[in-house]
Amino acid sequence: MVPMSDTPDLDRFPELKAKWDRRQFIKSAAVGTAVMAIGGSLLRLAADDLTRLARAETRPDGRPRLPPGQRVLEFLRPMGGDEGPGDVKSFRLKVYGAVKKPFEVDYAGLLKLPQVTKEADVHCVTGWSMLKGQWKGVQIKQLAELAEIKGEVRHVILEAHGGFTANVPLKEAFADNAMVSYRVNGKPFAIEHGAPVRGLIPDLYFWKSSKWITGIRFVKDDRPGYWEVRGYHNHADPWKEERYG
Repeated sequence: MVPMSDTPDLDRFPELKAKWDRRQFIKSAAVGTAVMAIGGSLLRLAADDLTRLARAETRPDGRPRLPPGQRVLEFLRPMGGDEGPGDVKSFRLKVYGAVKKPFEVDYAGLLKLPQVTKEADVHCVTGWSMLKGQWKGVQIKQLAELAEIKGEVRHVILEAHGGFTANVPLKEAFADNAMVSYRVNGKPFAIEHGAPVRGLIPDLYFWKSSKWITGIRFVKDDRPGYWEVRGYHNHADPWKEERYG
């Protein structure tokens, strides 16, 4: 039989329950190597169902729930990168740039700042999306308020371990679900997903949500980041398929 851990998350996607239940007789009839083949087929069908359902939904702003060219996965997929230390003891976040009150916080200090938990979908430029994630952290607009950014600020630079940077227009950086995050779906991030703290800019392709984050820098002029100077799109809107520059 297919392991229980391979079952779609029916709590998060209750609309799949009836269809999943109807398919259980197939698993009970499978034996030997056929189990893996049938099980794999079931999982592919479940993923296709998630994608089809998401394509039928609409966001509050009128755009489709799922951007073009995307396929829904239930969990974040590791995408590599120059991993940071990954521990809370060494974590520091520097908030600076065109601000009146630059500051720096450690992990304990970050948790003392006003916290939010927001639902957000994320979309990777490679073609996968994870929907309905529950992300917890500190909003970037809250950090801007604490630092008292200057009126000239138009962009935010997310800085991360290894010299990685991602440039984000102020509009997307100040969205209610844009944040410096340390939990997703109630759990801390694994090291491959940016532990202990990562950025979250859900309305842009996921490379803009820098992992192993070390700084938030507010600037007047746009400054293309690590991937942007290597051929990726400077803005990165998934609904416009702004994948490459």
